[in-house]
Amino acid sequence: MASNNIRRSFSRSFVFVTLAAAGVGVSWAAGGGCSDETKLGSVTTAPCTDAGTDASTMPSGPVQEGKQTFRFDTFGDEVFWGDTLKLHQAIAGAANGGVGPGVSPTAALQLGLKVDVAALPSEIVDGLKQGAVDLNDPATTLALMKLNAVVGVTGFFDDAGKIKSMGIQCAICHSTVDDSFAPGIGQRLDGWANRDLNVGAIIAAAPDLSSVAHLLGVDEATVRTVVTAWGPGKFDAELLMDGKGFRPDGKTAATLIPPAFGLAGINLHTWTGWGSVPHWNAFVAVLEMHGVGNFYDPRLDDPVRFPIAARNRFGHVVVPPEKDRVTSKLAGLHVYQLSLAAPTPPANRFDKGAAARGATLFEGKAKCVSCHTAPLTTEPGWNMHKAAEIGVDDFQAQRAPDGAYRTSPLHGLFTHTKGGFYHDGRFATLADVVNHYDALLGLALDSDEKADLVEYLGSI
Repeated sequence: MASNNIRRSFSRSFVFVTLAAAGVGVSWAAGGGCSDETKLGSVTTAPCTDAGTDASTMPSGPVQEGKQTFRFDTFGDEVFWGDTLKLHQAIAGAANGGVGPGVSPTAALQLGLKVDVAALPSEIVDGLKQGAVDLNDPATTLALMKLNAVVGVTGFFDDAGKIKSMGIQCAICHSTVDDSFAPGIGQRLDGWANRDLNVGAIIAAAPDLSSVAHLLGVDEATVRTVVTAWGPGKFDAELLMDGKGFRPDGKTAATLIPPAFGLAGINLHTWTGWGSVPHWNAFVAVLEMHGVGNFYDPRLDDPVRFPIAARNRFGHVVVPPEKDRVTSKLAGLHVYQLSLAAPTPPANRFDKGAAARGATLFEGKAKCVSCHTAPLTTEPGWNMHKAAEIGVDDFQAQRAPDGAYRTSPLHGLFTHTKGGFYHDGRFATLADVVNHYDALLGLALDSDEKADLVEYLGSI
């Protein structure tokens, strides 16, 4: 139970332990995935073989092993999301042995969840085209989970086909789809930030948040209030560390989900540093997703900066070697993430002439390269800056060990414009970012130069 001073702090700042924040991996867990036969509306599939998704169908090697982890590994977190929070019951609905109305495919897509069209048998694809699949029935969502088609979500079903638990993977936040079949349904785009995903709304639907409420010394209604405030495309990985659910200005303390591509050569992984890619993967796999594994970071022992983490010794998580489902996956996951190059924007998304002029400004008058060093577009080495250097408040920076902000890489910006820019989306557009630095640094850019710089940023 929280101490009195922590309880008082919850009058403005509340916490909830949640999904993966940035680039955490998770292993295809036995018991989920395909069933012998799946029925969606009037369409019945043949027995499913998980073609293209099961480890046995993938080429061997660390990149493919990491891909499997990134897409399908729950690290055993179904014990938390299913067995403890009972989120699978809310998905199923009362008509399918759960509780409440359930979550239909239409509702799931509205929550930002995505469907991997490559996991759908041809008869299901044809049925969708013909309108023979009921997208307003939660039973259809369960059928899609049996096909392993919901990106980043694994259902676990009993012998009678009834869902008994569920887990999540890193792909739920750090993959999306290309919408090639329909909005929210298409081919996977690993590493792309899912800025449609309403993590907080999904969590708020869990029938039983009592374990979280007890841990934090608040009631379940408070937990739901905090996570609902996040909105689409945001997540707060520090909440269970420090108990701060809201910023001093009353806005949510959640930050934007970042991309997990383009990290080769990049030292630090998150908005506020924390550590390398494998450090953050282990952090989120164990402390956020609640997978079963070891994690060590004594910086979390700081009772002032991280009161919740320190009290619960989150920096010293130890499980027996035979039960550790995280550590052995970190190497392959790291290699796979480093293999995910930032995508190149389509030529029709920007003006080539203006982008070329913007490149000259980027390297010269605008002084962008003083931090965004080519070709990484961030500094080699310790790529961190104090809040005063970049002209923003230090609230989020002070929630991390180094009290600073990372110089974020710029490649592939076109993939995650939704939700705004900077860690919390405070700048709605790239033009707002340019205006901010123009004023902060006294660049004296004219309107045409600003427009050219925006075109360049959208071209890299």
